[in-house]
Amino acid sequence: MTSPDLLPVTGAWQPGDDPGNRQFFTHATDRRFALDAGVALRDVVVAYETWGHLDADASNAVLLCHAWTGDSHAAGAAGRGHPTEGWWDDMVGPGRPVDTDRYFVVCANVLGGCQGSTGPASPHPDDGRPYGSRFPVVTIRDMVRSQARLMESLGIRRWLAVVGGSMGGMQALEWAVMYPRRVRSLVAVATCMQATAQQIAWGAIGRRAIRLDPKWRGGDYYEADPGDGPGEGLEIARMVAQVTFRSDNVFTDRFGRELADTARVGDTFDMWQRFEVERYLEHHGDKLVRRFDANSYLSIGKAMDLHDVARGRGSLERAMARVVAPTMSVGIWSDMLYPAYQQQQIHEAIATRGVPSEYVEIDSPHGHDAFLINGDQLAAPLERFLGRAAKADL
Repeated sequence: MTSPDLLPVTGAWQPGDDPGNRQFFTHATDRRFALDAGVALRDVVVAYETWGHLDADASNAVLLCHAWTGDSHAAGAAGRGHPTEGWWDDMVGPGRPVDTDRYFVVCANVLGGCQGSTGPASPHPDDGRPYGSRFPVVTIRDMVRSQARLMESLGIRRWLAVVGGSMGGMQALEWAVMYPRRVRSLVAVATCMQATAQQIAWGAIGRRAIRLDPKWRGGDYYEADPGDGPGEGLEIARMVAQVTFRSDNVFTDRFGRELADTARVGDTFDMWQRFEVERYLEHHGDKLVRRFDANSYLSIGKAMDLHDVARGRGSLERAMARVVAPTMSVGIWSDMLYPAYQQQQIHEAIATRGVPSEYVEIDSPHGHDAFLINGDQLAAPLERFLGRAAKADL
């Protein structure tokens, strides 16, 4: 068992670990899975979880798409196999907005992830050693194509709804563009049609922090001893990202200019004396290192920066013209990472072509993370929207 003082080399789930509620589907066993990067993978594993029961006609299936450091555990308690409680636990379950008494809910860990799906920490089928630096660049579209293979294996022909926030919203949009006839409705929360230069800039800083950690070893660090992995680089990358997930007002109200280490130096100042906000950021960085993988952080972050529904489709207008599913786009007024205007753009791009679309805005000071924090504001619109989608094909 790793000492609590030593950061693990990776927080990735590994074959042989307790699966918890995960199920596993393997595809590309007889034919390779082609990626946008021009390479192909074989024996691709998708780790997923389900809640509820699939109707006889498979008409009640809802796909939840997770964000950057999420995984398949959208609902349920922390415990064996699951280091944290479900990332949307207050929204998914019996009688909740995504009602598992009515809907069959599926959530898959994305391709490139580290919680059971094929990613950089997974064993390479050629030699059983982690992919590491051999893992190719993946895109949001690659993630969606892998989910489509899972969909077919579950006997689902069409999703009642595809729902996602942040990077999950990118997947939801690509589902509606790539497979318009397989999506009956779409919920895109705190996301965008194209990553902006500033969003890419934030991601680039985090990638550089990991790359410059000498313990990253070019991506091949999995055989290192506990405490000798790229934990510091990943921690810094998470600290940078955490700043973008919340608003200035929240940081100011919670931490102000309070110093955390006053007892150490008394009335004098010390270069490494921390402010309370620094201690908060370090806490979140440490938490992520213990449950995530540095290479997966790089892989998924790059996919987000590459996200552009217009790529290879002529124009943004032509790409969004493929969306035929009624849509609910959700913005957050205080979101500095994916500002509300980006969700308004999604709504307008769909509504102007006569496809039913609505825009909902969360009134919260919590910034980007409000879609995970302020479920009270999202619950009623989401429940109503899914209810309408379920009745639409009756």
